Amino acid sequence: MRLVRPAAEHLASFVAALERDWSPDPSRGVAAAREVLDFVRADPRGFLDSLEDREAKGPPVTLPDGSVVARLPGFRRWMWDGEFAGTIGLRWQRGTPLLPPHALGHVGYTVVPWKQRRGYATAALRAMLAQARDVGLPYVEVTTDESNVASRRVIEAAGGVLHEAFVKPPEFGGTPSLRFRILL
Repeated sequence: MRLVRPAAEHLASFVAALERDWSPDPSRGVAAAREVLDFVRADPRGFLDSLEDREAKGPPVTLPDGSVVARLPGFRRWMWDGEFAGTIGLRWQRGTPLLPPHALGHVGYTVVPWKQRRGYATAALRAMLAQARDVGLPYVEVTTDESNVASRRVIEAAGGVLHEAFVKPPEFGGTPSLRFRILL
């Protein structure tokens, strides 16, 4: 498995995952998958371009509660093993390692269910750390639900140390969660 910058040659495999009801946003599930699928079908080039926004020039972001916030700089990479296997993203705030309250962590990832338990998330997170260092971050924070043992193992395998336990805001599910920090 390697990380690739999303490109036209990867798009059919990504679409196939969406059509199997995999979601790039597990908290929103199939609804998010359908929205992304509609975007890809309507404007494939625009969709791919939207995944690389280091200057935060894209449109504002609508949060699950309907509130709208400014976009953060960031980008996505796709996990690739000959076909689409998952996605990982990095976001940050210029000039500081701190994130605004609506951004629960610097890194988010998800692996398609049919490729889980192969070490892809751990490898992707480790690979993303070098890219986080390249944008000037001294550390990254990664959050997971307290009950998500698999994600906790991924984060710890990449060097994550528990930073705090907290409850996600209601618009993000209100679940007990853990924030890990990985020093770069």
